[in-house]
Amino acid sequence: MEIREAGLGDLSGIVEFHSRARVAYYGAGGLPTEEILTPELAREQREGWAAAITSARKQVRVAIVDGVLAGVLAMGPPHSSDLDPRTTAQLYQIHVDPGLWGRGVGGALHALFVRHLADEGLALGVLEVWERNTRARAFYTRHGWRPDGTSRPGPARTPYVGMQLTHP
Repeated sequence: MEIREAGLGDLSGIVEFHSRARVAYYGAGGLPTEEILTPELAREQREGWAAAITSARKQVRVAIVDGVLAGVLAMGPPHSSDLDPRTTAQLYQIHVDPGLWGRGVGGALHALFVRHLADEGLALGVLEVWERNTRARAFYTRHGWRPDGTSRPGPARTPYVGMQLTHP
């Protein structure tokens, strides 16, 4: 597996497997596919990834397995103005192509986020995860993340819940 900085040439591949991942985790949580894959959401997703890849403040990395895009990590300063970017980083997204789940891609991308915390001398990592995404919540819990008591509205009247990782 190779992990490298994402470029705009990776955009279509990222959007493709991110869409498959969204169908898998939102679908497992009971959200119908027609609510997950809409033209408007596809446009927003493409624009969002392009903005993240070209952002000076965010970092986007891709995992390559057997020459194919397999996963993506986006991270950077916290969205919340209540959190100090001098001590905290946000893990915006980790997505792995569902056909490669369980092969260590997500773990490798997560390890890169933890290494970012250490390299930057940051004490805290934060993220949000859809409450019904039990697979992701279990993944983050296995990696030391704990609920932080925050939430915001999400699809199907199910919130995104905040989690944090304290880095020694």
